[in-house]
Amino acid sequence: MEYLKIDEIAKQWGLGVRRIQLLCAEGKIEGAVRFGRDWMIPKDAKKPLDGRTKAGRALANENMPMPRKTPFLYMTDLYHTPGTADSVGESLAYNHEAQVLFEAEVAYSRGEIDKVYDIASYLMSKHSGFYAIISAGMLLAMCAVWKGDIEMWRKAKIHISEAPAKNDDDRDTMLLAISAVDIMIYNVESFPEWFKKGRFEPLHKDAYPAAKVYYAKYLYALGYAVAMGLVKVEGTQGLYIMSVISFSVEPMIAWAKANSSIMSEIYLRLTCAAIYHNCGKDEDAIYHIDKAIELALPDRFYGVLAEYCRALDTLIERRLSLVDEKAWSEVKKLYKVYNEGWSRLSGAVRGKKLITTLSAKEREVAKLAAFGMTNPEIAEKLHMSLPAVKQAIRITMEKSGMSRDQFAAIL
Repeated sequence: MEYLKIDEIAKQWGLGVRRIQLLCAEGKIEGAVRFGRDWMIPKDAKKPLDGRTKAGRALANENMPMPRKTPFLYMTDLYHTPGTADSVGESLAYNHEAQVLFEAEVAYSRGEIDKVYDIASYLMSKHSGFYAIISAGMLLAMCAVWKGDIEMWRKAKIHISEAPAKNDDDRDTMLLAISAVDIMIYNVESFPEWFKKGRFEPLHKDAYPAAKVYYAKYLYALGYAVAMGLVKVEGTQGLYIMSVISFSVEPMIAWAKANSSIMSEIYLRLTCAAIYHNCGKDEDAIYHIDKAIELALPDRFYGVLAEYCRALDTLIERRLSLVDEKAWSEVKKLYKVYNEGWSRLSGAVRGKKLITTLSAKEREVAKLAAFGMTNPEIAEKLHMSLPAVKQAIRITMEKSGMSRDQFAAIL
C-alpha cells in the first residue's frame, strides 16, 4: 500500500496539517499509521466527513460505527491525558452516539449519576448500534448500583443480552459486558472460561484496556471470595490467593501506563491497592492510591474514588485529605450514596441484607474476622487493643444479628 505524508494529504483534501493530525489521533482516517511523531496515510484514504459543518451534520449517519470497537470508550486511547476529559468529549462531535456515551462515562467517573441515567435512558429509547446498545446497558447497571435498584439492574442485563450481535466476536464482547455488570457486586460466576484464563483474543484489541480492568476486578473478587470461604479453589485457601494476585495486576498497570490508557490505569491501581490492603501491605496500597489520585483529580473523577472507599476502608480518606480536603469532602458524600446503594442491590441480588451501619473500623475488623483471623491477629494487624477488637466484633454481631462465622454474608 502506498502512503502519503500529512502535508501531502492536507494539500489534497484542502485541510490544515493540524486538522489532519487531530483526525489521525482520533482514529477518523482509516488505515493511518503512526511512525514516532509522524503519521502516514494511505494514498486512497477517504476524507472523513466534517461533522462540524451544517452540511456534514445533515449528511452524517447517526448510527455510524463507534470510533473504537468497544463499549468502554473512556478506557481507550481517546482519553490519554489527565485533565482533558471534557475536550475529548467535544472532539467526538462528529459522532453523536460516541459523544454522549463518552460524556456519560465521564459523568459516571465524577459521580454524576442522574446525568448518567438520563443518557442511558435516552440511548435505550432509540435505535443504536451494537456497541452503543451494550454501553447503554452498562451505564444503566452502573446507575442501578448507586441507586440500589434491582429492577433497573435486571433491565440493564436484559438490554445487553438483546444487543444485535452479528458474529462470535460480538457475542464474546456481550458476554464480557454482562460479566462486567456482575463483577460490580463481586459475582465471579458469569465470566466465560476463556476470560477466567486471561485470554482476551476473542475481543477486539480496542477492548483490551477494559478487559484488563475487569480481569483485575475478577481476580480481586475471586481472592476475596476464597478468603471469605465463599468459593473453593483447589490448592489454596484463606488470604494466600490474595497475596499472589498482585503479581498479575502490577504488569497490567505498567501496560496501561505505557499505552496512556488513563482510566484503565486508575482502575487497575485502585484494584491493586485493594489487593495489597487486604494482604496487610498498606505501604504498597498507598503507593497505588497516591498514583490513582494524581491521575483522577485533574478531571474531578470523585465517583471512581468513592467506588473504592468500601474496599480500601480509610486509606483513600487518609491520602486524599492530605492532597485536597475539598475533594475528600466530595468523595465522602458520594461514598455514602454508593455504599448504601451497593449494599441494597448486592443484598437483593443475593437474597440477603447487608449491613451499612458499621463504622469503617468496625467493618474492617468484621472483614478480617470473616477472613478467619483471630482477635489477637486482628489487633496486631490494625494496631488496636484486644478489648477494642472484641468490642467491634460484639457491635457487629448486635447490628447484624449474626454470629462471627456468618460475617461474610453481611459484608
